[in-house]
Amino acid sequence: MNPTAFVTGGSRGIGLAIAEKLCKQGYDIAINGVRGEESVQEVLADLQSLGTNVIYCQGDIGSDEDRKRIVDKLKTEFGRLNVLVNNAGVAPKKRLDPLKASTESFDRLIRINLKGPYFLTQAIASWMVDQKKDVSDFEGSIINIGSISATVVSPDRGDYCISKAGLAMHNLVWAVRLAEYNIPVYEVRPGVIRTDMTSAVTEKYDKLIAEGLTIQPRWGTPDDVAKAVLALVRGDFPYSSGEVIMVDGGLTINRL
Repeated sequence: MNPTAFVTGGSRGIGLAIAEKLCKQGYDIAINGVRGEESVQEVLADLQSLGTNVIYCQGDIGSDEDRKRIVDKLKTEFGRLNVLVNNAGVAPKKRLDPLKASTESFDRLIRINLKGPYFLTQAIASWMVDQKKDVSDFEGSIINIGSISATVVSPDRGDYCISKAGLAMHNLVWAVRLAEYNIPVYEVRPGVIRTDMTSAVTEKYDKLIAEGLTIQPRWGTPDDVAKAVLALVRGDFPYSSGEVIMVDGGLTINRL
């Protein structure tokens, strides 16, 4: 019986790279997105070609109703879950000076980037605890994909930064709460990663990286993040629950 994993936002970008790595590691995978299943058939086929079972759980993790439906589907289709990767997230639709920020954008960012992962983790963690009680050798873990924006300020994306700072505390809260069950919780914190989310600011970051923004002079890739996740899922850091794994090319190193 294959181990199982659920990757939110797993139909593109960083989430898809993580799903691919886990499939190659022998995991049955559930991926999630807001697009209809007919729109991700090619993605599903590519993942299924790697030799494990792959399902799609459509829905908005920021919606109470959608989260319940997603968890119900996981229980019906898989009957068990070993790994949750909280990856889904959104950027502001429009960058705004915080003096002119809108409540609509703030509410959207907090709902999807923070409320969604927090209450999805509540549901999945409760299920993992039950599995731990029922199966003596059950192994589970939870991995949160954060952002350097948890500590690096972008004033015109204040709502995004606040949501990611909240996710960093979410990581610690769940690490502490689940320690008694030996279910480790980690945060992987990417820097400037080349995805569709950063495509609109390619020129900006090309220039900044060329000027020394990172000590490793290149963009990060979804595969860089996926490799870090795989190491955590494999159990390569068994005594590090709650820790943050930086995948930022040294961007956040203080330098003179």
